[in-house]
Amino acid sequence: MANEDDQLLEYLVDSVSRGSEYFRAKYIADVLGLSAKQVGARLARLSLKTNGVQIEKWGRGKSTTWKVTVSSQHP
Repeated sequence: MANEDDQLLEYLVDSVSRGSEYFRAKYIADVLGLSAKQVGARLARLSLKTNGVQIEKWGRGKSTTWKVTVSSQHP
C-alpha cells in the first residue's frame, strides 16, 4: 500500500471506536491534505484489499458516504 493508503487506513481505524462509522471523502481529504477524489479512489481500492476493516460505498448525495466497520480482530 502507498503511504497515503496507510495514512487513510490509520485515520479510519483510529476514528472508529466500535462498530461502524460513516465518513464523507471531502472531510477526510481536509484532514489528510488530499483531494476528495483521491480519498474516494483510495477508499474504493482499500475496500478490496483490507482485512479486518470493511469499507462500503454507502450513499451518494453531494459527495459519497462511506461506511467503515472495524472488526475486533483488526490489529
